[in-house]
Order: sequence, then C-alpha cells, then structure tokens
Amino acid sequence: MNHPLRTGLAAAAGAALCLPLLAATTATTAANAHDGHDHTAPPPSKGAFQKVTLNDRPGEPVDLAVLPDGDVLHTTRAGVIWHNDAQTGVNRVAGRIPVYLHDEEGLQSIALDPGYDGKKNKWIYLYYSPPLDTPADDPTTESINEGDAPETGTKADFAPFQGHLTLARFRYSGGQVQLGSEQKVLDVPVERGMCCHVGGDIVFDSKGNLILSTGDDSNPFQSDGFVPLDERANRNPVFDAQRTAANTNDLRGKILRIKPKAGGGYTIPKGNLFRPGTPKTRPEIYSMGWRNPFRIEIDPDTDDLWVADYSPDAKKPKAGRGPAGHGKWAVVDEPGNYGWPYCATARLPYNDYNFATDKSGRRFDCSAPVNTSVHNTGKRKLPPVTQPEVWYTYDKSARFPGLEKGGIGPMAGPAYQYDRKDTRGRNAVAWPKRYDNTPLFYEWTRDYIKGFHVNGNRVAIEDVVPGIVTDNPIDMEFGPDGALYVLEYGDGYFAENPDAQLSRIDFVGTGGNRSPVPKIEATPAAGRAPLTVEFSSKGTTDPDGDKKLRFAWDFDSDGRVDSRRPNPTHTYTANGSFRASLKVTDRGGRRASADVDIVVGNQAPVVKFVTPVEDQEFRFGDTVAYELKITDDDPVDCSRVTVTYVLGHDTHGHPQSTATGCTGSLVTTVPGGHDPATDDLAAVFVAEYTDTGSQPGLTGSAEVVLQPAG
Repeated sequence: MNHPLRTGLAAAAGAALCLPLLAATTATTAANAHDGHDHTAPPPSKGAFQKVTLNDRPGEPVDLAVLPDGDVLHTTRAGVIWHNDAQTGVNRVAGRIPVYLHDEEGLQSIALDPGYDGKKNKWIYLYYSPPLDTPADDPTTESINEGDAPETGTKADFAPFQGHLTLARFRYSGGQVQLGSEQKVLDVPVERGMCCHVGGDIVFDSKGNLILSTGDDSNPFQSDGFVPLDERANRNPVFDAQRTAANTNDLRGKILRIKPKAGGGYTIPKGNLFRPGTPKTRPEIYSMGWRNPFRIEIDPDTDDLWVADYSPDAKKPKAGRGPAGHGKWAVVDEPGNYGWPYCATARLPYNDYNFATDKSGRRFDCSAPVNTSVHNTGKRKLPPVTQPEVWYTYDKSARFPGLEKGGIGPMAGPAYQYDRKDTRGRNAVAWPKRYDNTPLFYEWTRDYIKGFHVNGNRVAIEDVVPGIVTDNPIDMEFGPDGALYVLEYGDGYFAENPDAQLSRIDFVGTGGNRSPVPKIEATPAAGRAPLTVEFSSKGTTDPDGDKKLRFAWDFDSDGRVDSRRPNPTHTYTANGSFRASLKVTDRGGRRASADVDIVVGNQAPVVKFVTPVEDQEFRFGDTVAYELKITDDDPVDCSRVTVTYVLGHDTHGHPQSTATGCTGSLVTTVPGGHDPATDDLAAVFVAEYTDTGSQPGLTGSAEVVLQPAG
C-alpha cells in the first residue's frame, strides 16, 4: 500500500491546526462538490464534539465499513476482520482471510453491498492479496532473501513474482465472514516481491456499479523522487509506471467501474473511458493516470467521484526532471486521464528521462500524452490530462493555504448527509446541518480533517473538528446515526501502533450530555488455567461529572453481561485468548466501552532485537545482520518470525524488504530520490512473531531505528 503504507502509509505526528475559513481559486472545471458554503461559525470542536474510542487495539488498521445497525467492521493489513458491536461495545474477530504480506500487500479494502441489510442481503466485498505460490524467504539461507524480486534479470527471473489482487464478495452472517462463500469478481495483476502502490478502495454508485481504485504497482525509490520511467531491458518492469498507469490495456493506476453479477464476475456499464471491444484497451477503466489513489468516495447526490492521489517524494522541482511532488484531490464527473506518470497536473509536466544514459529529454505534452514505453501493451496516444480541483506540494500552497504544509498523504473523505430525524432523541450523536453535503478531506501525514466547498472555479477550505486529535487517519465514514467513524493508523511502521484505534466523533452540542470515559485493568492478565482475574474500573470518569454510573462486564466477549459490579472477579477455567469488555453508562444513557485481553494457557511472546540496536549507525547499501531473542512459554518456531526493513523518512516509512527467521540479514536499499545529507532518513527494522500456543496464536513485536553514519 504505498498505501498510505506508503509512499504512502506515512506517519506524521501532530494535531491539526485551527485556521479560519479560507477561500482559494482552483481549476476552471465547473464540477460542484458543494455549491457554496455555510458562512455561519462552526460549533466549538472541543465542547460540542466528543471523540469516543471503540477499539484501541485494532492491529495494523486499514479500512472500515459501518453496518446499518451501527456496528463496524474494520480490517488489518494482515487479513483480520474485526467487529465492533454498537450495543455492547464488544470487539471480536469476525474473520481471518489468508493474505500475502510482502511489503505493502495484504487485505486492502472492505465495503458493504449497496443492498446489504444483514438479513436477505448479507454480502460484503473485500479487496486482498491471495497467498498464491509466490516465492517466500527461506530462513535457512540467512544471506539470501528469496522473497525479494530481483531488480535486474530476465523475464524468466521475474516470472515467479507475477501475482494478482482479488476483488471478491463474501457473506457476513452470524457475526462471521463466511470464507467458504467467496464469489470472485475481478483479479488485478501485480508484480510481487517489491514495493509499492498496490492498495485499492471500493465504493458503489446509485446504480449499483462497483468502483475500485488501484495503485500503479511501481517502485518509486530509484527515480530521484520524480517519475519511474526505466525501460532498460534487464530491469524489473516494476520500475516503469508507464506499463500500468499510462497503459490503456492494464487495470493498475486506474479507477475501474464494473457491475458485479450474482454468483461472481461482472458486466461493463455504459459510459466508461473505452467502449468494449476497443483494441488495446480494458473496458473496465473509468479513469486512468493515477499513482496511488488510496481513498475514494462518491457524491450520493450526483455519483461524482472524489479521488485523492498520492505524491512522489521530490521536495523541490528540478530542471530537466519536472515539478516537485504534488498531492491531488479531484471531482471525477466523467471518464478521463489524470496524467501520471507524465504530468503531475495538466499544467505540471514531467520530463522524459533515459535511465540508461542519465539524460533528460523533453517535457511531456499534457494535452496529448503518448506512451512509447517498451512495456506498453495499450494505445500509444492517450487522452489529454484533466486538471484536478485541488493540488498541493510540501510547502504551504499560495492557492490553497488552508491545506498548511508538511508531508503529502491526501485522503478523499465522505460527505455528511443531514437527516433531521437523526438529531432527535436525548442521546443523538448526528452532526449538525451546517456540514450537510460537505465532502471531507483528511490528510494522513498532517493529522487533520478539512471540509471542501467547490463552487465553479473556486474552492473554500475549512477546518473540521480541529480540536479533536486524529492520529494518521486512514479511513473514515459517516454512520447511520450521523456520527463520523474514524480508523486511525497512529505513528509507527507496519504494526499495531500505540495510538492506533477505531473511534467515533459525536456531536453532542454545547452543554450536551457526553459519554463516560471507561478505564479497565486486569490482574493478572495472563496465566495457566484456572486463572482468577481481578478486574477494576478505577479511573473511569464522566466528562459531565455524573456519579451514578452503571457498569456491565462481559468477560468472554459473548455479548452477555457477566457482572454489574464496578470491580468484579472472574475465574477462567478453559485455555484460550479472551477479550474482556467493560461498558459504562451514565444517568442520561450515554455509554462507552473499554476492553483488555486475557490470555489463559498461553503467554504472548516477547520479541527483542539482539542486533542491531537502537540508533546504531549504518550506511545506505549496507547489509545489516539481525538477531532476535524471543521469549515464550512454548517452543519458538523461527520460521514464523518476519523482519521487515522500512526506509524511515521523517516520521513515515516505505517498506523495502521482508525476511524470515530469528537470524538473517537485510540490505538497506539506497533510497533514490532521498538525500541522506539533507533528508531525515533512517533504517527501521520491524520484527513480529506469532506463537502456536493457542488458536489464534499470540503475537509479539519489536522495532529498532538505525541512523545514517556521519
């Protein structure tokens, strides 16, 4: 996932700044995301809104879907599907789908069928990387990583790494995703064993058409932060984005639009970019020329798409190469070409570049781009480049100052649909009418939410809940209750980060009743059966000062209340991993939950790096040997250990390689486009081990950050 996983998952710390409503001139397109904007002052975010944590241990979170009853399904890259129960607050695993996990691969997206009601229609859609027979690292060969695709070689050398991502639908029934019910819809090709941009997002339009965004599946790290156009005969094709995003005969780097069929497969709706049967094209393509459109949303009134696209890493423009990296947000109201890898926008062309001679060529013509790549299997002449509504780079934009400055991790968010009936009732959480039809834009690296108002050739940008912390938001969706549900990745690298969570942002109004803030402790939290655990709600508070709080404990996440005491004791007689939940309700009926993991008969492994050590010096290109010490109550199986080398850049990361085993080595890839002398670079090693002492096993992890020498 250059995903924001990511020249893409980029983790930048810091809360959003509070700025006044700002207006800016934008592109000349007349697409209206929202006609005008409400000039009334927004409600105070710290007083009128409340953030409620729903799951503070969501794994490495990626995507969410809110069910019609307010329950939430949310996913991890490793293939776990979590279920949050809106009534009880209980979090339980709803499914585990096997996935391939090299670099950014994994479970990418989840969405509900447009007719989903949980009764007659129980279909959900997943977009994921099936394991297949892709080569994996052999832990017995410490100096070789068989799971990394070669950078140079022949077609035969690259062939074992040909794979695909699968779009499929599954039944969600009885609180579980029924893996045996899978109906495959579409496969998207991918070259495995090397990073990046394999994420995707799913939305549906009002006609039931499924719209899928796909990344360009290209490696950006040896292109000096500009465009990967390497056509050398012995190079892995993954270094040439022309083969995908600019290829009319390839599904990558695209917005696809299809109509799923009952039983699997799909048909092609009218109005896509290419008519079915057009030579050297794929009729599934609705829009092309995207780099990493990690999040898309749809205007429920017009079916226009809101698409956010990630940026290359060049901080400044360079003569002979092209513009600095730009993030984009576009209102896609008709088929078109958005330019990658030839143009950052319709007015910002890149230069052609010969990687064999290190010589720059002419600037590309954004009005009539031509794909001459040796890897192109589609048309040579491409549609003209369409200008996005919003574009911005690392520095503060003169045109869009409301976007501030920092990293570039654009996310297209949903638009709130105000319904007066949602605001009725003592404990309503629906947002006010002021935000009706306002598409949200959130920034993964800048930790904020904005509201966009497109009116003709002008865009107004406003802060949305600036007093509420959103730590690397990776997905958000308004629920049927009118509250905003947010999945936060947190600061860190390819693991469950301390600040990761599923949360809900409620509007309670000035002086309204707010939800209590539960605290939970368990002593001991692990041990052999029978295990007697003392639970405590000490530290639980209510923002409004309510003293008469009601407590409901569920010791085994089965949805039944086991105790109503503030500080109960419970004995676990069977081995297993349990998530004990506490729901706290105030006098006004507001409730919130917290939980803790109890492990009986198995202890979570403790993973530590023996070598390398924190802040150890290295030079890019070094082969760094690693050794792990794993402490567990069961025999350690080193074949279940994974170690990932991540290029740390500021506070985000680019995954480069994954090895297997308690000992081994990884090459600290030289980061093209990153200057060790001026950029804040580091080598991050992330280790994970899942034991076999229970089903599912328990996971421990460790991380060390190495610093460049000199």
